[in-house]
Amino acid sequence: MSRPPEGYGRIAGIDFGTVRCGIAVTDPERRLASPYGTCTRAGLTADANWFRQLIQQEQIVQFVVGLPIHLSGQESPKSREARRFGQWLAETTGLPVTFFDERYTSVEAADLLRQSQVRGKRRRARMDMVAAQILLTAYLESTQLPGGRSEPLDDPAEGSPKA
Repeated sequence: MSRPPEGYGRIAGIDFGTVRCGIAVTDPERRLASPYGTCTRAGLTADANWFRQLIQQEQIVQFVVGLPIHLSGQESPKSREARRFGQWLAETTGLPVTFFDERYTSVEAADLLRQSQVRGKRRRARMDMVAAQILLTAYLESTQLPGGRSEPLDDPAEGSPKA
C-alpha cells in the first residue's frame, strides 16, 4: 500500500489514560475531527492489536497524543506516562506520533456533554472520546497557522522536540 501525499490521510487523536484512551479521528483531508470510540486498556499485546486494527480500518497515518501540562507549563508524572505511551505507540505501529497540549479538554468535554443533556453512564462513556475530539480539533486548527505546521511540545528531559 502506498503512503498518501503529505497533508493527506486520517489522523487519530488520543486522550491518554491508564485505564482507557478516548479516540477521535479526522477525515482524510484533515478538516474535521469526530469522536471515534474508547480503547479500554487491556495489556500491551491487546492494546497493540487494538491500535493496529484502528490503523487498518480507518487508514490512520499519524497519531496525536494529548499531553497533560500544568497551568504553569510544567509537565507532570502523567505527562511522562503519556510520553512513554506515545513512544510505545510509535514503536508498535511504525506511525509518527505528535504530542499536543491537552489542557482543559476534559473540562470542555464535560461542559459540552452537560449542555447536550447527556447524563450518567452515557456521559462517562463519551467523555474520553469527546476530549480526544477537542484535542484533535485544536491540533488541526494549529496546523492552519502561518507556516502550516504546529510546533511539537519539547520533552524537557531531552531538550528537543518530540514528533
